[in-house]
Amino acid sequence: MSRVAEAPRLPPAYRLVARESVGSTNDEARDLARQGAEDGTLVWAREQSAGRGRQGREWSSPPGNLYMSLVLRPECPPREAVQLAFVAALGAAGMLGLHVPPLMPLRFKWPNDILLGPRKVAGILIEAEGQGETLDFMILGLGVNLVSHPAEARIPATDLKTDTGETVTPEEALEGFARHFMIWTNRWLDGGFAPIREAWLAHAAGLGERIEVRLPNETLAGTFADLDATGALLLDTERGRRTIAAGDVHLPGM
Repeated sequence: MSRVAEAPRLPPAYRLVARESVGSTNDEARDLARQGAEDGTLVWAREQSAGRGRQGREWSSPPGNLYMSLVLRPECPPREAVQLAFVAALGAAGMLGLHVPPLMPLRFKWPNDILLGPRKVAGILIEAEGQGETLDFMILGLGVNLVSHPAEARIPATDLKTDTGETVTPEEALEGFARHFMIWTNRWLDGGFAPIREAWLAHAAGLGERIEVRLPNETLAGTFADLDATGALLLDTERGRRTIAAGDVHLPGM
């Protein structure tokens, strides 16, 4: 693992660990966290040989896109710390919004995907370690398709260059995300989840529409009604409202 010759410039709150190539930035960040790496340690790689998304799914990771993982040590229970996935979505959208035309919609697909138009442009992966209500650390992984995307994927994908014609470097994307994530994190620390929830819902894909939510042992169909105060999805089904803390959402036409 060689270090990157020219690293991005980040706010002082971050401590950058820059690599040319790693197996997985989440794995690298987790190893550093176990060794005592402090809050704000950010692992960034130009490519991954074993990138992954939720539930261990493969994440295609060729050079040119953004691959990063952030060590976080929030002073709150795990059930509140997972709200940082929504904070990260807002941070990534803030960065992408600098390069996307005003009429091209950026939307959030619960719980951790960012869509450009109808296709996935970025994904978030949260992993945590601790016991019970004690959180030792959290790893927040982010991948953004800047110049390429997989031709075949479980969710139809795209990249920023394909949809906008603009080439954004990983360095520019990392610097933009770092700034916007810090802004939204401060809002979360100051105001709790309420302002994050409101901003996320303003760009929620499928809100008020019929969706499917696939759980380990069943698939539910209903209307995406809302998020609750913790970030769980509220689904109105024929048998009443269900509160879903984790699952795979499938939108109409996707």
